[in-house]
Amino acid sequence: MLQITLPDGSRREFPGPVTVADVAASIGSGLAKAALAGKIGDKVVDTSYRITQDSPLSIVTAKDPEGLEVIRHSTAHLLAYAVKELFPDAQVTIGPVIENGFYYDFAYKRPFTPEDLVAIEKRMMELAAKDEPVVRRVLPRDEAVAYFKGLGEHYKAEIIASIPSNEDVSLYREGGFEDLCRGPHVPSTGKLKFFKLMKVAGAYWRGDHRNEMLQRVYGTAWATKDELNQYLHMLEEAEKRDHRRLGRELDLFHIDEHSPGTVFWHPKGWTLWQEVEQYMRRVYRDNGYQEVKAPQILDKSLWEKTGHWDKYRENMFVTESEKRDYALKPMNCPGHILIFKQGIKSYRDLPLRYGEFGQCHRNEPTGGLHGIMRVRGFTQDDGHIFCTEDQIQHEVLAFTRLLQRVYQDFGFTDIVYKVATRPDARIGSDEIWDKAEAALIESLKASGCDFEISPGEGAFYGPKIEYTLKDAIGRHWQCGTIQVDFSMPERLDAEYVGEDGGRHRPVMLHRAIVGSLERFIGILIEQHAGALPVWLAPVQVAVLNITDAQSDYCREIAAKLQKALPHQDLRVVQDLRNEKITYKIREHALQKLPYILVAGDKEKAAGAVAVRARGNKDLGVMSLDAFVELIARDIASKA
Repeated sequence: MLQITLPDGSRREFPGPVTVADVAASIGSGLAKAALAGKIGDKVVDTSYRITQDSPLSIVTAKDPEGLEVIRHSTAHLLAYAVKELFPDAQVTIGPVIENGFYYDFAYKRPFTPEDLVAIEKRMMELAAKDEPVVRRVLPRDEAVAYFKGLGEHYKAEIIASIPSNEDVSLYREGGFEDLCRGPHVPSTGKLKFFKLMKVAGAYWRGDHRNEMLQRVYGTAWATKDELNQYLHMLEEAEKRDHRRLGRELDLFHIDEHSPGTVFWHPKGWTLWQEVEQYMRRVYRDNGYQEVKAPQILDKSLWEKTGHWDKYRENMFVTESEKRDYALKPMNCPGHILIFKQGIKSYRDLPLRYGEFGQCHRNEPTGGLHGIMRVRGFTQDDGHIFCTEDQIQHEVLAFTRLLQRVYQDFGFTDIVYKVATRPDARIGSDEIWDKAEAALIESLKASGCDFEISPGEGAFYGPKIEYTLKDAIGRHWQCGTIQVDFSMPERLDAEYVGEDGGRHRPVMLHRAIVGSLERFIGILIEQHAGALPVWLAPVQVAVLNITDAQSDYCREIAAKLQKALPHQDLRVVQDLRNEKITYKIREHALQKLPYILVAGDKEKAAGAVAVRARGNKDLGVMSLDAFVELIARDIASKA
């Protein structure tokens, strides 16, 4: 008898080999209908997979993460099936699952149009409705190459030819379409119901710019209609919040072809930048950090000692002077060690915290650049803590609590915490790794945080915590990090005098809260859809007159407001143009200003202003002092 062990620990016996589908049917018709695949140990298999020995088995349905991946993988094949039906001359290449969906690359004589995508999606729906079985077969490699060459699928034949000759390959057929794939796939096309094609883009064959350009069709697929609709709604919201569009509309910044991957900050954008930077500077000052500044260009020999030259050279901008090679720094760490090494350091000096708004450059590929989110030149709120092994946990705990306060001030309260532990390729003893990982884990427990473990995802020199914030529409942004480093102090010969009078290596904690200021500002713009909190808004108040008779009064209001708060100047603009007041109000409302003050003859006579808040909220007429109290509360609360 063959014995199958189910997730709840129960066992089912069968007289001989049995398929996953047979096991599901033995449990119940509902499960048999819902089954998309099976999971034997860590391996996901088709429902047609024959189990020949005693095994643990989970039935995979659309409710499982593995089920969603099977749906997306199968929908990619459905896409290729539909394309071949509508465009028989098109050649299929590869079609993997990606985050939130899938894509498939095609070679075709002309670009696909938006109308083509509509027709392809319609054909996919029709093919899915046929509920055709998806059937797997296995061929020897050379036979599979000949088969696809006979079909005119030369790209597919090239892929198979790269597989070792002694290996077999699996093919999946649905209706009149057959494709190379490891699987697994849904048992029939009728399981694929909730999908949408998103866009078409260019992609080089095998990612090599020397090869021909293919057409990449992107799609998304989900287990339920509600999940699909929620995702499409999120994309609509993301489009409205796109920082590149808002950057233009709100006159914050632009990217120019004369300097790709760097940012030209306009006056209002630079005001926003300064608010973020000065806030972080106060965070440094109030939490025991000493601000430093290291050079941007450092000698090649330093990067060789740190290991960056061997592992990161292609991402570094290099230059030469007087027969010496230099690199623009891609990170700030080596400079901080050189500062630490000046003068003798004692254990009494530790922990020693350095912070820098360090400008870095990384030679990112052009195709990877994205507005101000991914650039070549950026500034980090970078910090490094030099401490003893015994101080790691305390420093990490303090950093986590600080990071939480900072994120809350910027409007982020939902944070995901992950501890990335030792990889296979690493340096340092297991004893040191045990101590470092335990310190990170215990610090998060002490912070009251729920966290995940990412096994093997640490750096080669030490474990780390990654802090990922969740924005208003559910997207995740990994910004903060703290990393334990035993390597760089060793490589650059950093040391301190211990209590025993001997020389010791400090532990180096790399830490960042917002990370790249450019990227974080992009995230802020999208989080708030351009309607930034009052304390961050580049312009906080606009003062508008109704007629020329109030011009002098409006100038007086603006001057008083600018100096109304004791520790900062309010950012005020005046609009005294000879335009209709409704036109002026609308213009400033589109700029998402927090407050618009309007003065007519009545307001002038009463020494007051009519106050409109963002979102077309009429707050009525109030004295200037009352308005100052209102905006002061907003700024203080960071609301």
